[in-house]
Amino acid sequence: MNHYITGPTIKSLREKQGLTQAQLAGILCISDKTVSKWETGKGLPDITLLEPLSKALKVSLPELLSGEQIINRNRSANLLRSQLYVCPICGNILQATGLAVISCCGVALPALEAEPEDEEHQIQCQEIDDECFISLSHPMTKEHYVSFVAYCTGGRFEWVKLYPEGNAEARFFIRGHGVLYWYCNRHGLFTKKI
Repeated sequence: MNHYITGPTIKSLREKQGLTQAQLAGILCISDKTVSKWETGKGLPDITLLEPLSKALKVSLPELLSGEQIINRNRSANLLRSQLYVCPICGNILQATGLAVISCCGVALPALEAEPEDEEHQIQCQEIDDECFISLSHPMTKEHYVSFVAYCTGGRFEWVKLYPEGNAEARFFIRGHGVLYWYCNRHGLFTKKI
């Protein structure tokens, strides 16, 4: 399958923006004959022009390469459907309100699949006034630790970053029913409804 931009794609996107070949060429500091060659399939844009071309056509680079404009129709994502991603290289923690294509440190990250708590990864929840005190009896060594604890409701997603040799505990204001997540650097993501 060819994943490089095609002439009809450039023409279609240019026309959607109401640009002439000459106007697009002016934005890119190239000749209008070059744009014409691209659109008729007699040439291809140099790789160094792909990013400026995508900006001029007001599409993302993946949209430009696929020829399909991605329209986000989801105006109110449900936070309870959040997906979590953790970079295995730097430990960066990323959250999206749905499936996403996310990369960090040059690595494409798969969405983590949460498992129910097990004997080694049990979480204790204790209500203190209007807060929920979360604690885990889990090793917190540099080699084996819980990286974060998160509390997710329909309207909020909050997390507390934990560090090796610290305490495996966090506090959250109680905001109704939700889901707790916690991530063990060796065993992955765990979850529990509260």
